[in-house]
Amino acid sequence: MMGGRLWNSAASATLVSVLIVFGFCISSCFTDATRIHADFIVTSCQATTFRCLCVDSLSPYASVIRDSPMELARSALSVTLSGARSAAAAVSKLAADGTLAPREAAAVKDCMSTTGDSVDELQRSLEAMGYPKGRGEAAVGLRLDDIQTWVSAALTDEDTCMDGIGGGRSTGGVVKVAIRRQIVNVAQLTSNALALINALNSASP
Repeated sequence: MMGGRLWNSAASATLVSVLIVFGFCISSCFTDATRIHADFIVTSCQATTFRCLCVDSLSPYASVIRDSPMELARSALSVTLSGARSAAAAVSKLAADGTLAPREAAAVKDCMSTTGDSVDELQRSLEAMGYPKGRGEAAVGLRLDDIQTWVSAALTDEDTCMDGIGGGRSTGGVVKVAIRRQIVNVAQLTSNALALINALNSASP
């Protein structure tokens, strides 16, 4: 009986040791894979203007992006669209503020229009980055020129908004700061997404 208990104890200890080693190996493999995918994002973001923002915004999606330039561009567009929607909502809320002076209200209304256009163009671009009718990445490649045009237009709309609220005395300091806080980040995300799409298009056969 004593021998049986000792054997069971030894077997249990061995099993625990094996599981610990196995778990460590799995953890190491996942860590290595994550590091490789993160390195791909860092390297790819060298093509962008706002590199730190590029890495910070895309790193959470490393497991999805892996080492795919297509998934990288798609994720960049998705992040940008999310930011643009939040910015558009914030500008719309500001436009509804009845305490704005007439010039401020007009400038914010114009900005609301351009940010809305930006959201539409980014949405169209992201939809075009999908795989229509199961034709895979080749089908996306055929539309990259259109996607570049739409994302570029979105960036122009964002710049137009910032120019409108920053020019002359149309808007007060508080309004300028409130809008710029929203739009500047989105414009930088859009610029990065466009750079990654340009790189993707350049690499296409």
